Amino acid sequence: MPETKSTPHTHTNTSTKADTLPASAIASSNPQEIYDVVVVGAGPVGLATAIGLRKRGIENILVIDQTRAFRQIGQTVDLLPNGLQALKYLDPNAYEEVKKTGLGLLNPKQSNDQKAVEHTEENQPSKTSPKWIYKNLKGQIISSISLSFDDWLQDYGEGRVSISWYNLQTTLRQLLPEDRVQANHRCINVVNEPEKGCVRIDCVGNTQIETNPYAYWTDEQKHNETQPQNSDIPPQELATKSIRAKLIVAADGINSTVRRLLYTDTQHHDFARPEYSGFAAILCREIAEVPKELWTKLKEDFFQDSPLVTITNDKVSGNSVCINNIRIILYYRPSGEVGYIIHLALPLDSLQGKSESSLIDLALHELEKAGFPDPLKQLVSLSPPAKMQQRPYYIHHASISDSLQVSNPTNLNIEANPGTIPPAWSVGRIVLVGDAAHGMPPFMAQGANQGLEDALVVTTLIAKIAEEKNWDNLQAIAKAFEKYEHLRRPLMAYVQEATLKRSPHSSDKQCQEFNQQLYRRNFDQIIEAL
Repeated sequence: MPETKSTPHTHTNTSTKADTLPASAIASSNPQEIYDVVVVGAGPVGLATAIGLRKRGIENILVIDQTRAFRQIGQTVDLLPNGLQALKYLDPNAYEEVKKTGLGLLNPKQSNDQKAVEHTEENQPSKTSPKWIYKNLKGQIISSISLSFDDWLQDYGEGRVSISWYNLQTTLRQLLPEDRVQANHRCINVVNEPEKGCVRIDCVGNTQIETNPYAYWTDEQKHNETQPQNSDIPPQELATKSIRAKLIVAADGINSTVRRLLYTDTQHHDFARPEYSGFAAILCREIAEVPKELWTKLKEDFFQDSPLVTITNDKVSGNSVCINNIRIILYYRPSGEVGYIIHLALPLDSLQGKSESSLIDLALHELEKAGFPDPLKQLVSLSPPAKMQQRPYYIHHASISDSLQVSNPTNLNIEANPGTIPPAWSVGRIVLVGDAAHGMPPFMAQGANQGLEDALVVTTLIAKIAEEKNWDNLQAIAKAFEKYEHLRRPLMAYVQEATLKRSPHSSDKQCQEFNQQLYRRNFDQIIEAL
């Protein structure tokens, strides 16, 4: 793929004034060991990066994460054809393990033989394959998405797997040696050490970790009860450790500490933290008891035979789409509970500090204003306050130009004007991947999938650095990371634009274009271009 042109960005010092550890606090660490690569963040993207590096013969690596222990957190992740393909290229064994885990938990119907799916009559997609239905306010079907692995495999040459974030993390973590993934390492500083040919990461071990304000569902009452008790303790008084690496891959999420350290106190300080996207979600985890009459109405008008349905007030007329920025996703479990997620456009301050009861009132007000039918408002009014959560969605813009259009992201000959592109995704020996580089709302389910694509590109380029013994060649490292960014940024601009407009689900033509652009890319060509 041809490279794009971008405004160069340079930094002379990756240390920041804040959180700098005194020399005495660092003295206890082992200064001798220098890893080839340290991955910051043990989420799926960071772990997949480490797996890909080991697959390519780079064994001297370490993955660190601020979490005290790996526990069950996070929502369900939809791994779509592009993400699964990237994972397969990273390590076929990781792909098979994730597929087996995900399909075993959530998609019992599967095929392991692609040719059989494509050429055998009895393996044609079942008419009873579960579907995610999109409907208008009258209950009329706008579109539907199959949840069957085989249906996606037939349409795009690769399937779809829904898996909980924790199960995905656990599956990938178990593919790495236990000593190569270390929890309770909260990064507080990164310092370039050119005389040693490395970057130093200073970490502290916390007894409690602060809530991530950018990436988690908030339960206001629990949030207030679980504020960290040691947040005022200066870093000098916590257990400290320094780790050195020739390269750092920052996969530490949308609230990336590494990103913040790189951009704070520079001309790019405005990009250190994520920006509110303008969209948020209000969620009710479950409503245990729904009156029979209301349940009958919901099932007849909306659910029918689908366990998952989105109701939207988008209006489609030809190729013109009117997006009114509110959708409600209804789901029901086999055990009978019903839940919902409402995605809507809201000012950030309309959510902050809201009680659970206030969230119900806000949701009802927005549904009323948008003309949603009474049965949906009745359901929301039944929401138990204790089950309510809210989450603003944040973004690291891949492009900050409203006029930047990417009609064909596989044609990457795009020229950016100075000022339209945020700061580079790499500084010296450090590179940002996944949400740390380009986090965004989850409307198109592309966060993890694009992160896995980042992992594939970055591991391919680092493997080349290792093969050519360029660990100390800063020019070669910079060129490699520029290649990664030039390849990935235009596609991310396209994905983010579609995500914020949420247009692919609004018309068949747009949906088909988006799916073809994302799910049928040739990864052999991408790797060859690197």
